[in-house]
Amino acid sequence: MRASVLLKSSLVTSLFVISSCATTKYSDDVSKNNYSNLQAGKTYVVTMKDGSPKQKILFRNIDGDKLIGTAGKKDSTEVIIPKANVAAVKDRSKARVTAGATVIGAAGVAAIVISSLRAD
Repeated sequence: MRASVLLKSSLVTSLFVISSCATTKYSDDVSKNNYSNLQAGKTYVVTMKDGSPKQKILFRNIDGDKLIGTAGKKDSTEVIIPKANVAAVKDRSKARVTAGATVIGAAGVAAIVISSLRAD
């Protein structure tokens, strides 16, 4: 009985962890990357291939080989990122929702495990 509950709870936990990836990865071949899923007016966190710090960008548009946006809603500093330097783009709003769901799911799994251990 105890093993089956632990197996089920670990399965549920692993599903939450796998679903928490809200990142779009891009390949080294820039011509294969499709940036059409980026929406103007949304805030993204861009991870660079060269290891430089992540950049937060309020995406505006694509101009040739560059992603163009601003540093934020209140900061109108223009940010230009070459597509060749982009390793991943993460949507901040999806990441927050997924992180919240993961925390709630993990708490639920912990409650199931604790209640099953006390029942024995």
